[in-house]
Amino acid sequence: MNEYRCYRRQSRRLALCGLMTALSVTLLALGSFVPLATFACPMLAMLCLIPVICEYGAQTGLMVYAASAALTVLLAVDKELALFYLFLGWYPACRERLDRLPGALRVLVKCGMSTLSMTVMYLLILYLFQLEAVAAEFAEYTMWGIAGMLVVGNVTFLLLDRMLNRLTALYRFKRRKKR
Repeated sequence: MNEYRCYRRQSRRLALCGLMTALSVTLLALGSFVPLATFACPMLAMLCLIPVICEYGAQTGLMVYAASAALTVLLAVDKELALFYLFLGWYPACRERLDRLPGALRVLVKCGMSTLSMTVMYLLILYLFQLEAVAAEFAEYTMWGIAGMLVVGNVTFLLLDRMLNRLTALYRFKRRKKR
């Protein structure tokens, strides 16, 4: 009987991880077809990690992220969207550890990680992958415009962090209520 429960638990884990990976890739694929969803769809795909992380931990969440990121990089038409998810999609799995830091330091570290990720991503897009559409878009910006984009990106990232906190708490509350 104990062996049956072990197989059942492993099957549930595999099913949840597979479904969340498929849902993430689907959301990211939709972002390739809707022009304004380049940044919204990766954030929605990050929400798919919440049930996996709450049920099975951050390590399993990182595995789901890695699978969905690899599939998205291979299959997505919009490479900027795929790279955005690749560079920031890991965040929900690491968020709980960062939340242990004291207030101001926590915000600074999160903003620093966001800025570093976005900067490295766009440097790779511009100089390694040489995506012409993105390069043409960046050619129009001044240094102040790029700095403004980083500020807006960090504010959006902090709003995403707040949304992840609330949705994680809601998921845990609903899950506890069912048990």
